[in-house]
Amino acid sequence: MPEPTSSDTNEELNPARQVPPENVGALNRDQLTPAAAAGPPGHDVPGHAHAPAADTTPDKHAGHHHPASKLVGDKGGVGEDEHTGHDHGPPGANPYLGPGVSLGLLLGGLALDYYDADFFTGYVRLLWYGVAFLLVGWQVMKAAVLSIPSRNIFNEFLLMSIATLGAFAIGEYPEGVAVMLFYTVGELFQDAAVNRAKRSIKALLEIQATEVTVIRNGQLLVLDPRQVVVGDTIEVKPGEKVALDGTLTKGPASFNTAALTGESVPQTKQTGETVLAGMVNLASLIQVAVTADYQDTKLARILAMVQDAVGRKAKTQQFITRFAKVYTPVVVALAVLLVLAPYFLVDDYVFRTWLYRALVFLVVSCPCALVISIPLGYFGGIGAASKAGILFKGSNFLDVMRELDTVVLDKTGTLTQGVFAVQQVQPAPGLAAAQLLRLVGALETKSTHPIAKAVVLYVGAAASGVSVENVEEISGHGMRGKVDGQDVLAGSAQLLTRFSVGYPSEVDQVTDSIVVAAIDGTYAGYLTVADAPREDAARTVRELRADGITKIVMLSGDKNSITQRVARELGIDEAHGGLLPEDKARYVQQYKDAGRKLAFVGDGVNDAPVVALADVGIAMGGLGAAATIETADVVIQTDHPSKIVTARRIARATHTVVWQNIWLAFIVKGIVLALGAGGLATMWEAVFADVGVALLAILNAVRIQRMDYSTAADRPRRRAA
Repeated sequence: MPEPTSSDTNEELNPARQVPPENVGALNRDQLTPAAAAGPPGHDVPGHAHAPAADTTPDKHAGHHHPASKLVGDKGGVGEDEHTGHDHGPPGANPYLGPGVSLGLLLGGLALDYYDADFFTGYVRLLWYGVAFLLVGWQVMKAAVLSIPSRNIFNEFLLMSIATLGAFAIGEYPEGVAVMLFYTVGELFQDAAVNRAKRSIKALLEIQATEVTVIRNGQLLVLDPRQVVVGDTIEVKPGEKVALDGTLTKGPASFNTAALTGESVPQTKQTGETVLAGMVNLASLIQVAVTADYQDTKLARILAMVQDAVGRKAKTQQFITRFAKVYTPVVVALAVLLVLAPYFLVDDYVFRTWLYRALVFLVVSCPCALVISIPLGYFGGIGAASKAGILFKGSNFLDVMRELDTVVLDKTGTLTQGVFAVQQVQPAPGLAAAQLLRLVGALETKSTHPIAKAVVLYVGAAASGVSVENVEEISGHGMRGKVDGQDVLAGSAQLLTRFSVGYPSEVDQVTDSIVVAAIDGTYAGYLTVADAPREDAARTVRELRADGITKIVMLSGDKNSITQRVARELGIDEAHGGLLPEDKARYVQQYKDAGRKLAFVGDGVNDAPVVALADVGIAMGGLGAAATIETADVVIQTDHPSKIVTARRIARATHTVVWQNIWLAFIVKGIVLALGAGGLATMWEAVFADVGVALLAILNAVRIQRMDYSTAADRPRRRAA
């Protein structure tokens, strides 16, 4: 038996077609399939119709209807979901109205049948149940018909249509309505999952500057970045984003590079050094000589990589559809054989009797319990994950999560807190630490640099009331000023060198970010500022190994020396620092080429391309960048990396429950099919058995949400609480 995968609901989350960033949100009907374009505006009838128009392969399966606007931006735009299916009504319509009315009519009809109402016979009864049936069955039958041109004839929609219409043909109206209603409810569950899981890469576009100031012939022109050519000089004011890659011609200057590197420590660039689009100028007015066109900037390449990586995502084919391609024609053939074969085998052959049995056989064979048991199991897993603060954007990612053998993690904001704090205070001999902190903290109150803010936060009230005068910010180096009448320098070691202040050689060996101080021209000590590991980071690494992950890698845009130190602290064997987004993507692609099934965990905008490229992209939701969260397959909403282990446990439990439901459905279905073929089971018994199996499947799926997925380290805290 093939490995079950998720429902077609979640295959929507892996589209492959590439949509240029400037065209996100602007698809026209010509970019959809012919069938979609033929439908009413804003609809992709006959189904998802996410495949390119030229793709007419027979391997299509039915799905749900979604408005065309939802086709844009789901991990890269319109993709390779090769669905043709049914919708649940026009846009804005309540999808639960039809099934709700159908259920009411069914229950009312059953009551009238039970009490033998005089008027409830003949055409009145047929019309009553016919309306109830059409409210839920019309779209399924429509999907069965529309799947014929794509040569996907034998699917679950055709089988359910034949079986339920067969029930009506022999007068078993309630059974036909019940089977179709039950299936439609399962479809609505899937639609609800789609609505929760939709996402867009549009957030990435907000990083790009929409206008740029260009110096041409001595004049300042405000232009669209696409109009700027290589060789132009652009001017960037403090707080503005750099729109294009180039060389700094008027510096030095400090930049927030988080959009590219994911690191919160500003970088200082000197005249002649490279500046990249997406960096934010923090202080002075600067000029940049453009060296790359708009479409060739690093930031534009990040956007392109997100979409390209999405296109390389492996798409999991829906298990029930594969099964139906074999099961449906076999069942139809057996039903025909059940009508015709007895003519040659029995003496008292009565066509109507054997036709009745064949129709009963078809009703019994409807794979309703099987169809619903699979998505119900996955929905149970998604629900359990949500309770644990983990959002799966598709149940197919539960499948992949269980199969992982490699986890690649970003450092800043993922394994570390993403917030700088003073780690060490080392005063010079003869100077009290409190005095060093008071003077340096007072001076740093005049700076907006993230490291300065960390120092001020650490010093606290000790720096209040201290006189600070003649403050000068030496760009890229630090601060200078008079504090309580003393000349104080606070910044990098280069700052002390600039003012001819000697310092111990050990200062140059410090790997963390460092604030070196001098008082009245004499070295006074230093403070180290670093991003501390998350409380559960080391435990996460240990538990991932214990959980079967054979390779754990850390990739970071931070300095390699810091990256290696954090890796040693957390017990990670392989780590690489000083990486740009394309470097991270290159490493991930190498691991994939080696046949590894991997997840990438990140939080920054720069992580978005790698998150999309990985088999499972995981975003840290609480502090993570919106673009990465939108691109990810799984979002850890609590920012605890240990939730990766929890997610794998939920994935394994879901897999077990899904297979339990499948075998339960197969066994019961086989028994009832045999009884139906022998004339020992009526359609009510068949429907009862099918509903019973489905109810058991529901209870089994609910059980997923009641299981304990806490890690060993969590349990003592729970018991103590």
